[in-house]
Amino acid sequence: MAFENPSRERIGDILASAGNIAIVGLSDKSDRTSYMVAYAMQNKGYRIIPVNPMVDGEILGEKCYHSLAEIPEPVDIVNVFRRSEFCAELAREAAAIGAKVLWLQQGVVSQEAAEIAAEAGMTAIMDRCIKVEEAITMQGRTRKTQ
Repeated sequence: MAFENPSRERIGDILASAGNIAIVGLSDKSDRTSYMVAYAMQNKGYRIIPVNPMVDGEILGEKCYHSLAEIPEPVDIVNVFRRSEFCAELAREAAAIGAKVLWLQQGVVSQEAAEIAAEAGMTAIMDRCIKVEEAITMQGRTRKTQ
């Protein structure tokens, strides 16, 4: 069966109820798209959790973890800035930590990752920018933060 992203209304519901967003592949370089997206989401009130095995310390004032498994608190959304071929394994890792949503950024598509997410009861979103979707779907809405 062909993959289909949730409706914009459903994406808005996901974002309205999201607290922690783990961002896999978040760069510590401010000129990178992942950094700009994370910065924008943080400024909208979302808690970002950087995940990058190449970075020790902090990104955007938040402790950076080397893997999803290291994160010591619940994660609502796993937002992925990695190439498609890495996404199936990341979907398994997201399932293992009990994430609710696997979100593959714009340009990232993995049918296998979407299937793994669905089998684990997660919602999968692919080839969409979380920052753009937040701007579109959250107009006039209030977040239900934890």
